[in-house]
Amino acid sequence: MAKARALDKRRKSIRNIRKITRTMELIATARFKKAMDRAHAATAYTRRITQVVADLATAGLEVKHPLLEPRENINRAVLLMLTANRGLCGGYNSSVQRAGFNRYNELKLIVPELRFEISGRRGLSAAKFRGIHVDETYTHFEDKPSFEQVEVLANRYLEEYISGKIDRLDVAYMRFENVARQSVVVETLLPLGQLEGAGAGDNKSQVQYEFLPSAASILEEVVPTSFKVKLFKCFLDAAVSEQVARMVAMKAATKSAGDRIKQLSMAYNRARQSQITGEIMEIIGGVEALK
Repeated sequence: MAKARALDKRRKSIRNIRKITRTMELIATARFKKAMDRAHAATAYTRRITQVVADLATAGLEVKHPLLEPRENINRAVLLMLTANRGLCGGYNSSVQRAGFNRYNELKLIVPELRFEISGRRGLSAAKFRGIHVDETYTHFEDKPSFEQVEVLANRYLEEYISGKIDRLDVAYMRFENVARQSVVVETLLPLGQLEGAGAGDNKSQVQYEFLPSAASILEEVVPTSFKVKLFKCFLDAAVSEQVARMVAMKAATKSAGDRIKQLSMAYNRARQSQITGEIMEIIGGVEALK
């Protein structure tokens, strides 16, 4: 049995760890609430504008937009993987990395020129460990990504797609559905005709639109905005999913620390009682020897 002093020292150490994990749990809970409010606020708008673009892509309009037209030959593609800058969030980073690297290996076989971009230090560390070259890195997206930050990235992708520098854009991220469910997805954002819901049914293609002043001017505004909003929603979902994962992980760590403290307390009490009994027996033995 371990000595009582060593058990007490270990118990104090775990108590300090429990304070840290409990504090991180509370911080993650507060950040999660703010991030979830932002994600919910953008969900309805993102879904509706994506649906409008999907309807336009299948409506058979005479006016076309380059962002809606798929490329016959995919020669240049970009894969963007959204991970976290920090760890201690359970399997969040590993799940996104697994899906992202799998898509990277798939695209590497069929796309001659593939550009790999990663957001988050954890993803960069994983790519470096695997020996995968990363073309662009982003570490300034924290738990509060702003639309202005994402818009800079979105404008660059739009310009490259329209000019023909890239033919496809895939994004690997953690999609937030609710507090109890988040799922890893790898979604094709460019061309926009590949977005979820595009051409999913005949009733969508029968939607009629009236354009004022002209269809070309409306498409010029709606289609790029749809892509920017969709990319922004990916970053919002990744941020709120990270906080959920960290909140759950820290709650489990706090509970495990509490259970371990109880076990150490029982062991400490037994060790201390055994030590006291031994000391009493030594005293009694000494008294008997002096008689």
